[in-house]
Amino acid sequence: MKVKTSSIPLNTHGNADIHDITDQIADAVSQSGLKNGTVTVFCPSSTSALTTIEYENGALSDLKRLFDEIVPPDREYAHNARWHDGNGHSHIRASLLGPSITVPFVSSQLTLGTWQQIIYVDFDNKPRKRELIVQMMGE
Repeated sequence: MKVKTSSIPLNTHGNADIHDITDQIADAVSQSGLKNGTVTVFCPSSTSALTTIEYENGALSDLKRLFDEIVPPDREYAHNARWHDGNGHSHIRASLLGPSITVPFVSSQLTLGTWQQIIYVDFDNKPRKRELIVQMMGE
């Protein structure tokens, strides 16, 4: 089994900024030379996360609204009291989705459903430069 690693740079706006990274991941798999295996994408950040969704305006709006309802930014957070950076909600939101996602690939093609895209969500409260780690294992 071989392991190949690459990265995806992103400039984000924060505040639940959502990026469709499906094409970048598919390109990484294609360029890896691997035919069958798994790709894991990891965001080394405690205020951002990865998941899948149908990448269309209605679903994206619904996802953002859901996070505003269950983890509102204007609530009191112990994290903010300690660090005074105002992003306590960002940490909680990111922890609900998680920092990584793994997708199988067959014949160098991601095995995603027809309406399923991989998204990166930056929950921090300011713009950031991010770099996602993409690691592929297979043959």
